[in-house]
Amino acid sequence: MARGKSWVDLTYIIPVMKGLAITLRHLFKRKLVLQYPEEKKVLPPNYRGLHMLTRDEKGREKCVACEMCSTACPADCIRIVAGDGGWEDSREKHPIVFEIDELRCIYCGMCVEACPEDAIDMTDMHNLADYTRQDFIYDKERLLGVYDEYIKRHPDRAKRRDGQFKAMKNSSYFTVNDVHHSDQHSSH
Repeated sequence: MARGKSWVDLTYIIPVMKGLAITLRHLFKRKLVLQYPEEKKVLPPNYRGLHMLTRDEKGREKCVACEMCSTACPADCIRIVAGDGGWEDSREKHPIVFEIDELRCIYCGMCVEACPEDAIDMTDMHNLADYTRQDFIYDKERLLGVYDEYIKRHPDRAKRRDGQFKAMKNSSYFTVNDVHHSDQHSSH
């Protein structure tokens, strides 16, 4: 015959004590508090924040409206309407309309990887706030403005346009297991 539960089991004293032990352990840990916006967290170099359209050495947009970024986008948040390159430009096409819906975007970086011209990149800007949904649809001029603002804040990164995610494997933010795991899959 099965033995009945004791009063200790019925009152759940042991599980409550275990929970309190965890609480007390966290109570005396050193807390990390940043006084935002005066203090900001240092973001990794491969952080994927707000998008930007980049410019070439002459100050022109690099985008050639190949639409590879919109094809690669799993969230379908990029809309491009291509137009002729024009006489002064050596390119066949350029975007008349280039829009990114930042609310739909999942910030995966696939658009950056797909772009053959390195025309689209992601910044470390993450503090996005606005009043309407329409304000989160970034058009071409606004995306170029993000680039101009980003280069003012980070002049050392103006020459870096080889795609920031192509060198992620060499980044210190990967663990040894991540690199080993990806090497195993690439060798098969």
